[in-house]
Amino acid sequence: MAAAGDFLGAVTLSEQPAIGRLFLDSSTLTPLLKRMEGAGYLTRQRDPEDERQVRIRLTRRGRTAREKSMPYLDGLVRASGLDPTRYRQLHDEVANLRKNLLNAARMLLKGLFGPAE
Repeated sequence: MAAAGDFLGAVTLSEQPAIGRLFLDSSTLTPLLKRMEGAGYLTRQRDPEDERQVRIRLTRRGRTAREKSMPYLDGLVRASGLDPTRYRQLHDEVANLRKNLLNAARMLLKGLFGPAE
């Protein structure tokens, strides 16, 4: 959940980094972002320099919702029984483990089935 809080704190972010930070694929994230946009929490706009990229920006309503979520995120850290520094460290370690396992799986598939696309 800390990653979600970090994501929501971003002033402007493109969808691709959000996908990685939230461990979601685009087929999950895009409908979620559309619903959040419809509810007035954020705006989405194509990057004029790269039309493939969608830029995400929190609205005032989205920033207010983010601030209201902080006690929940703080409670999550407390419920973990870890101090905030260790919680963040563990979060980063798990994210790194996930990245390494995904890379290893891609390499395995590449070796078994030829170049991955």
